[in-house]
Amino acid sequence: MTSSLRITTDKDTGVAVLTLDRPAKLNAIDLDMACELTAAWREFRYDDAIRAVVLTGAGERAFCTGLDRSVEVRQPNSPYMVDDPLDTIGPKANDLWKPVIAAVHGMACGGAFYLLGESEFVVADETAAFFDPHTTYGMVSAYESVYMAQRMPFGEVARMALMGSAERISARRAYEIGLVSELTAPGGALDAAREAAAVIASHPPEAVQGTVRALWAAKEAARAHALTYAPQLVSLGNLPGERQAELFRTRRSDFRVR
Repeated sequence: MTSSLRITTDKDTGVAVLTLDRPAKLNAIDLDMACELTAAWREFRYDDAIRAVVLTGAGERAFCTGLDRSVEVRQPNSPYMVDDPLDTIGPKANDLWKPVIAAVHGMACGGAFYLLGESEFVVADETAAFFDPHTTYGMVSAYESVYMAQRMPFGEVARMALMGSAERISARRAYEIGLVSELTAPGGALDAAREAAAVIASHPPEAVQGTVRALWAAKEAARAHALTYAPQLVSLGNLPGERQAELFRTRRSDFRVR
């Protein structure tokens, strides 16, 4: 089976680069990639030579466009139980407290926010664009909105979630509102993220990992509490799959960038 991830490690700097490697699918996450992500984060926990991780996407068009539309996820027949295939694709969900920096170019939308939401910070180039298409296609943006509510002002998260695919947040706007910590020229995000990761990896790992854990302790209570509501909101608010597919087939191709 061909891997949908690519991992390179610089033992001199202690930095690993984890690349989502499905460029023909805009790095959308299928079930195989979801399993590989879980395995990769857990493996990083045991490799002391890796002290920081950069997360990026292959190709020029997208960082990640969320869950692959072709994925079929069986669901229990109950509004109180939802199987989320992206539940454990992030580093924190896998108990990894080494710093993760996201390097974003092109589109980052929907399920990509699970990954951005569990990164320490985001570096993006000027081609980056962020949006959440859920409501356009009859789906509740619950998990994604919870993650982004901890990275962006409330009004910005609400607007992004409610506007759906009709509007995208430009890299410049994302930088202005704090979602992006550094903005680079096109093609420069990966190098900038690697440079920052190398600096962080040069510090004593005990201090770095303790700091990461402390930072997340400040966020976890609110995040965990909010996520407990997500399964029921998704189950109750999502349209049936065939209706979602119909909306997706008839989607408009135009959108506003702000």
